[in-house]
Amino acid sequence: MTLNQLIYFEKVAEIENMGLAANLLHIAQPSLSISISNLEKELNLTLFNRVGHVGRPC
Repeated sequence: MTLNQLIYFEKVAEIENMGLAANLLHIAQPSLSISISNLEKELNLTLFNRVGHVGRPC
């Protein structure tokens, strides 16, 4: 677990939107998602329920 992962987790929890949180953190959204995913794997638990965009093709 890194300090950045904790900062990222806090921002995503506060904003409740990965894309917006990534913009506010000045990082790419895929990098943020990977960082959160790695944190979840390290802790062996799900921190966020991910919901896709409404109307987005499968």
